[in-house]
Amino acid sequence: MRRFMFATIAIAAGLLSAAAAPPGSNSLNPATRTICVDGSGQARAAVCQATASRLDGRDDICQCPIGRAVEAPVCGPGERPQAATRAFERARRLAAEDGTLVGDLFRGRSMCVAPRNR
Repeated sequence: MRRFMFATIAIAAGLLSAAAAPPGSNSLNPATRTICVDGSGQARAAVCQATASRLDGRDDICQCPIGRAVEAPVCGPGERPQAATRAFERARRLAAEDGTLVGDLFRGRSMCVAPRNR
């Protein structure tokens, strides 16, 4: 009976953790990155602290010395970040007011960012 209960709990925990992850993301290739967006909409460098593991590509803590921290989607295969035009920066500033760029579009394309260099 005890063995059955532990097996049930382990299966339920595995299903919950799989359901909580965003589609298409894993620890090697996270689905989002933290960027900093200043008052004019320009992207600034975020200071991030990551784990010392090559297997886990996620950032632990990110801070913005200039601007505010915003979650941005990582560009998928064959997708490139948009050019930093004045119109794009203005749209990004407005879209970043809710703290995320996930799901936001500019001229029909995602406001994605390049994956983190390792």
